[in-house]
Order: sequence, then structure tokens, then C-alpha cells
Amino acid sequence: MTQSITPFANDAPLRVGASTPRRTRPVTVAWGDHKVLIGGDAPVVVQSMTNTDTTQAIATAIQVKELALAGSELVRITVNTPEAAKEVPAIREQLDRMGINVPLVGDFHYNGHKLLSDYPDCAQALSKYRINPGNMGGGKRRDDNFARMIEVACRYEKPVRIGVNWGSLDHELMARMMDDNSKQPKPWDAQAVMRDALVISAISNAQRAEELGLSPNSIILSCKVSHVQDLITVYQDLSARCDYPLHLGLTEAGMGSKGIVASTAALSVLLQQGIGDTIRISLTPEPGGDRTREVIVAQEILQTMGLRAFTPMVVACPGCGRTSSTVFQELADDIQNYLREQMPVWKNHYPGVESMNVAVMGCVVNGPGESRHADIGISLPGTGEVPSAPVYVDGERVVTLKGDTIAKEFQDIVLNYVERRYGNQQA
Repeated sequence: MTQSITPFANDAPLRVGASTPRRTRPVTVAWGDHKVLIGGDAPVVVQSMTNTDTTQAIATAIQVKELALAGSELVRITVNTPEAAKEVPAIREQLDRMGINVPLVGDFHYNGHKLLSDYPDCAQALSKYRINPGNMGGGKRRDDNFARMIEVACRYEKPVRIGVNWGSLDHELMARMMDDNSKQPKPWDAQAVMRDALVISAISNAQRAEELGLSPNSIILSCKVSHVQDLITVYQDLSARCDYPLHLGLTEAGMGSKGIVASTAALSVLLQQGIGDTIRISLTPEPGGDRTREVIVAQEILQTMGLRAFTPMVVACPGCGRTSSTVFQELADDIQNYLREQMPVWKNHYPGVESMNVAVMGCVVNGPGESRHADIGISLPGTGEVPSAPVYVDGERVVTLKGDTIAKEFQDIVLNYVERRYGNQQA
């Protein structure tokens, strides 16, 4: 049920996750002088995708900008028609005018070979191509279409993600593997065959790309499914059988809390094992919802696991019968929004501020203790407590706030702390 796999390269650097080392090749995705390193010993990269019509160049550029400012380090756009391919250079040009140097990834299905060949300006404006080998036809036609896309990638020196999805898995490969499986003394169940087919499809297509001339340091793999346990099993197998960087994500995570929980459950297990070099949280936006939510969720997964730091973290208690007031909830929400809104400016002026911890607590039970453990914290009064709020900075009580302006005064204290502690770190 398996096939021979190219062994790990001797020169592949060590990729260290939270617990288990894994060897991956480094891949560089660049636009101009801006480079994003994927794999090797680089941090896990956050990626997102627009949901605008790519033919609407201005609207797409605006959404790319929003995603980039939220923290997306790569942004993927749909390139599905000649009209869309024609607009890609205009989108790139608009982003450059706005000072947004985030690399663009082109998402191709069915006709990518033709679009990349017919629209060279599109091929050049993109920093990376996403290829789905299951959506390229069958037999010789599939092989020829795949080869044309790889040839373009080689010509313009663009990295490629070979992304296999269980919803569009190569039918010929799956049929052949199911037939072989039925002849085994102890056949696997269909789900196990499907998982193995995903891994074999990804790796065999990567090897084919190398045979066509694409550098092994220009290949990223993904094997996406929608179920948590399947995703974990597939990526554990894929990780054990190749040294290409891996892109993680459920192909359709879902909406709201379901999508967040499913993505967190699956990716946390893999990331803890050192598996995964880029992540994308494929949330279905709620009506009128903000597309940047998927970026924030990806960042929070990585930050809560201690793998990266993006924005100061706010610790807040859940509330109980001791906290009948909603003041601490409102203050925690205000402070968290304030910190995230400031980060586009702060990250350039206050290096290290993304690692700051802030506590907003609701009563005396854990309030003073949690506030002391944070860099800066406030313990608000619970039901029946003295109406005062002690503030702690670096473990020491520095002031007690009272009255109706506690929220504004605490926000000013946070800003002064950031300027004092992190402003002095600039060279």
C-alpha cells in the first residue's frame, strides 16, 4: 500500500516544534526585497485567503491589505478565469502603491496550466502557485497540464504548494489503490485507503515536480481534509515520509465556534509534535463577518501554544457569582481591542511588545495574584468588595483606581508602560 519515498536530505535543517524535531527543507516566498521563509528553522507562518471576486482588483487589493495588516504573512487569491488572471498584476501594483509587500499566492484549479502560460504578467506578479493535482484532468492530459505549470514555476523561479484535497483526490489513483487493497489478505477500510492515497498523491507529485526541474527547496505540500482525526493521521504519516515543508489546515473548518474549535483541536496536536510550517484557518465567515477573523485565530493558536508572539495577550477571568458587574468584561474587551489596534504601529516602534501580558480580573479571589503574574494587571472589585481597583506593574502594586474613569486611566497606564519598557529597546 505504500511506495518508495525519497529519503531525507542530509543538508535539511532541523525544524523544531514544541516537542519533536522534524527535518524540513527551507522554502523562500518573496516579493521584491520582502521574504517569507517557510520550513527549515523558521517560525510557523500565518496564511489567509481572500473571498472577493479577483476580477474586482481594487476590492481584492483592499481585502489583501486588511488581511496583511491583521498579520497574514501570505495571502492567497483565486485565479480561475482569464479575466481574473488579467487583474492579478493590477492587484499587485495597487498593493505596492499602498506599501503592502505581502506575497500573493495564486490558487489554481482545472485551468491553471493555461492561465499561467497565457498570462505571463500574472505568473510574474504572484509569489507562489497553489496547484491541486486532482483537478487537472486524467491520464496523459493531467501529466501534461501539471508539467506546464511546473515549467512556468521554474521559468519565473516561483515556489509551489502541491495541495491535495480529499474532495478532489485523483480518481485514477484512488481506484487503483482500492483495487489493490481489496486483494490484500487483511484489507484496510476505505477511509484508511483514502488517507494513504492523499499522502502518496502529494509526495509522488512533488517527486514529479523535481523530475521536471523544480528545486526541492521550492516545494510545499498539503493534504487537506475536513475531519480532525483524519487530518492528524494524514499529516503524521506525511511528515514521517517526506522532508518538504507542510501547510496545515482543515479544508472546510466551518462557521463560528465550531470552526475555531475544530481547527484548534487538529492543528494544536500537530504543531505540538513539530509538524507544520504554514497554517491557514478556513473559517466560514458569519453574515457580515470580518474576513480577518481567520488570521486572528491562527495567531492566537500559535501564541497560546508559545510558538510565536503577535500581540499582547489579555488574561481575564470568566466571571462568577462574585462578579455581578460587567465592568471587568467590558474593560477586558476594550483593552484587548485597543492592544490589537495599536500593534501595526507598536510593532515598529516598540520591539518585544507582542510578548507583553495584561490581566483584567474581576474580584479579589484571583485578581491580585493574576495581576502580579502579568506584566501589568488590574483587579476590579467584585460584588460587596471595596469599590477600588489596584493596578500591578511588574509584580508591584503601583496605584489604586476609583470612580467612573477606571477604564480610561488603566488604558493610559498600559500605554505609558509600553512606552517606558519597550521604547528604550530601539537601537
